[in-house]
Amino acid sequence: RRRLQYRLDKVQARLHILDGLLIAYLNIDEVIAIIRSEDEPGPVLMERFGLSELQAEAILDLKLRHLAKLEEMKIRGEQEELAAERDSLEKILASSRRLKTLIRKEIAADAETYGDARRSRLMERPPAQALDETALVPSEPVTIVLSEKGWVRAAKGHEVDPSTLSYKAGDAFLAAARGRSNQLAVFLDSTGRSYALPAHSLPSARGQGEPLTGRVKPPAGAHFVGVMAGSEDSLYLLATSAGYGYIARLGDLVARTKSGKAVLSVPKGAEVLAPARVLDMDGDRIAAVSNQGHLLVIPAAELPRLSRGKGVKILGINAKKFAAGEEYLLAVASVPAGDSLVLYAGKRHLRLKPADLDAYAGERGRKGRKLPRGLQRVERLAVE
Repeated sequence: RRRLQYRLDKVQARLHILDGLLIAYLNIDEVIAIIRSEDEPGPVLMERFGLSELQAEAILDLKLRHLAKLEEMKIRGEQEELAAERDSLEKILASSRRLKTLIRKEIAADAETYGDARRSRLMERPPAQALDETALVPSEPVTIVLSEKGWVRAAKGHEVDPSTLSYKAGDAFLAAARGRSNQLAVFLDSTGRSYALPAHSLPSARGQGEPLTGRVKPPAGAHFVGVMAGSEDSLYLLATSAGYGYIARLGDLVARTKSGKAVLSVPKGAEVLAPARVLDMDGDRIAAVSNQGHLLVIPAAELPRLSRGKGVKILGINAKKFAAGEEYLLAVASVPAGDSLVLYAGKRHLRLKPADLDAYAGERGRKGRKLPRGLQRVERLAVE
């Protein structure tokens, strides 16, 4: 319909011009005289012959020698052809039946002209999806570094020693996680809430980073306790100083808002411990040590996999002593098969090889076995 209407408008415009040219032909000598003698011949032609502005412009656009060669038969012949086309177009546009008939004829003609065998296959495609920006980010190894004051940065590679980086006055290294530049870095705060940021968006480790609070909005008084990185299926142990915890899939800890996501229930008086990476649920062993120097080693498979909650009891803690702040779970670590656990106590440390860990194995929820004298005030755990 739009195509026909467009053509009709063109035909009518041309007929209007032809009417003006015919008037000019019939008065050719006077028209030429006006053009030669008048400074503004257009308005004079319009007034003298009752022409429209378009008709006058069409006459003036012709060179005088072309104007003198105008032939009545040619003008009237073109008028008749265009008038017939105009009438036909008007009839088609005024009748939906005629319009449908024309469409059928044109489709049939196209089928006759282009109706060879199909060359491209018809295939059903899955629904279109929005482009994932992370798909365009290169996958490079990065180390996410978090400071005690909550400043974050990302270093290229996995060979970086975060403790050797420079920190602001009064600040120091807190935690680090190894991942890829196209993955998310997930941060855990002291209220049990998690926050996620694209690793590639973090500032370079060549500087001192930027405060996490500029990107996320933790509750008032909260501080960050650890960082996690890896694929969505990576596993991490989340625990509190009350002795409870569970293993979570990293993808379930990803928060979509700046205010984070509540993932770990924190009992009254308890603190959130730094998360520990679990490589193999069936092969890893969980080491839990209390501030009193009790160490318990249990299979990782004995802990539940949850997306949020309090978890189950990992290490037995006396309730009264916990309430008084005298006894609590100090740290946890996941030890892969064949690796050793290193306990640091002041200037001393104790390396427990896989066979040595067997001596501290026990049932989940038990108190564990006392560490040797001089090594009971454990400050941190490491896996090597």
